[in-house]
Amino acid sequence: MKNIILASTSTLFGEDYLAYLQPVLPALFSNVSEIVFIPYARPGGISHDEYTAKAAAAFSALGIALKGLHTFPYPAEAIRKAQGFFTGGGNTFLLVKQLHERGLMQALKAAVEAGKPYLGASAGSNIGGINMQTTNDMPIVYPPSFETMGLVPFNLNPHYLDPDPHSTHNGETRETRIREFLTQNAVPVVGLREGSWIRVESDRITTEGSRDSRIFEQGREPYELSPGTVLSFGNKTAS
Repeated sequence: MKNIILASTSTLFGEDYLAYLQPVLPALFSNVSEIVFIPYARPGGISHDEYTAKAAAAFSALGIALKGLHTFPYPAEAIRKAQGFFTGGGNTFLLVKQLHERGLMQALKAAVEAGKPYLGASAGSNIGGINMQTTNDMPIVYPPSFETMGLVPFNLNPHYLDPDPHSTHNGETRETRIREFLTQNAVPVVGLREGSWIRVESDRITTEGSRDSRIFEQGREPYELSPGTVLSFGNKTAS
């Protein structure tokens, strides 16, 4: 039974790290005393230790210990033995490269599909999709593959921004970029606005949070789903 949250961001403006997710984390990590943190995305170039300490402080308020995957001599074994996982945000290209080169992408996928709880934020949510090709990040490194865990049958675009009709910026909007992706790929995309997340419980996938999610499918105009909606594509419920 899959037990997953894929969140748009770790931090809302003016709030503490993971504060907006605190109400739902106890249910996700029920009966869990320690989780493994995957710090490979390294936001702002901070060290793995610095990133782990930041995440550990947030989880200490829940009575859950957190240990960085980078501290284990045998990370694949650590994944197999872990009670649960949190993958933080940062650069998705770097995160995916590290997971593939260390042989950990499939190990993490297997552990989560076996029922171990998983929290992803931003880049950590991107790797829950079919591939990372709808990330917003710069390609600072070249991963061996763009494929990710495929925990859900779609891609995500965390930090989704709506077009600003008053903007003087002449570059492409986020919606334009996703439409470009769909000219070459039949993979649906969920645009997660800040404050929203995807909840997976067994085969049930819902959109959650304080904002609607924007859904993109090939050959169909984008549409909105309100929080609490079961996510489906066409007439088939996503599973």
